[in-house]
Amino acid sequence: MSLISSLGGATALLLIGTGLAQAQYRGLSCDDLYYQRNSIYKNAGYCFKTARGIQTFGNAGCQFDQQGDVPLSRADRANVAAIVAEENFQGCPR
Repeated sequence: MSLISSLGGATALLLIGTGLAQAQYRGLSCDDLYYQRNSIYKNAGYCFKTARGIQTFGNAGCQFDQQGDVPLSRADRANVAAIVAEENFQGCPR
C-alpha cells in the first residue's frame, strides 16, 4: 500500500494538490514568492506588522492581527504551504 492511498481521500488530495501547487511556484524569485504568499494573507484581511509588509500591502481594511486567525480556504492554505516550501528550498529570508 502506498503512502498516498493509506492516508485517505481528503488528505491524499491535499498532499497531491500541495505538490501541484508547489510546482507552479518553482523558479519564482524570493521577492515574487514573498508577494504571492502575502497577497493571500492580505486578501483574507491580515494586518501586517513588518515595515516591508505594511509598505507593500498596507493595513487598510485589515481585520486579523495573528496569522493563525486569518480564515483561509483549503486551497489558500495549500498555496501558502507550497510557497513556504519553495521559499525554504531557495533559502529565502523570512
